[in-house]
Amino acid sequence: MEEQKNVQRMPLIGDVAPAFKVKTTQGEINFPDDYKGKWVILFSHPADFTPVCTTEFMTFASMQADFKKLNTELVGLSIDSIYAHIAWLRTIKEKIEYKGMKNIEVNFPVIEDIKMDIAKLFGMLQPNASTTQAVRAVFIIDPKAVIRTILFYPSSTGRNMEEIKRIIIALQKAEKEGIATPANWQPGDDVIIPPPGSCGTAKERVESKEDGKYCLDWFLCFKKEKK
Repeated sequence: MEEQKNVQRMPLIGDVAPAFKVKTTQGEINFPDDYKGKWVILFSHPADFTPVCTTEFMTFASMQADFKKLNTELVGLSIDSIYAHIAWLRTIKEKIEYKGMKNIEVNFPVIEDIKMDIAKLFGMLQPNASTTQAVRAVFIIDPKAVIRTILFYPSSTGRNMEEIKRIIIALQKAEKEGIATPANWQPGDDVIIPPPGSCGTAKERVESKEDGKYCLDWFLCFKKEKK
């Protein structure tokens, strides 16, 4: 019973992300205070000097400017020391060339989490996968420090950074315009208008000839995007 009391519940979508203060490769960060008004991608990797993680970090770093344009900051984490992080990131910059990427400098902070405090706080440790390494977790956190998306990958599967970027764009668009995005949506594609709240509204919507809007049925209506 006592053991159950000590189990940390993983934060869920809609929860305020747990606060923390940690050492990173870019100095100390205090989350969420240091990221007020910004979106954050907090992601973990199993270990430094591992092949899949190396390709992921190079790809994230090469896209950092794209994320900054979306008011989004990157924060990495693994259960390794600052010294291991620095040595690995220097190796990436000085020795690794991958898919045309070389001399890649990782400027976003990578958290030192030797005691696994942050990994446990966010449910990044999953015993059936490993008790000593964090899984490939991604938490997308909005400017109010609310968790908006959670992704988990097995250690053998590298993440799709373009998909993570697409999610950020979709979340920001949905929040700004009050719409939803359909399956396989890409920026520029038509978007979904939220379902009507009454029968009268549903009838009006289906019969509407409003320019730029069309319905497949009363509950499934779209707004055309300007190309």
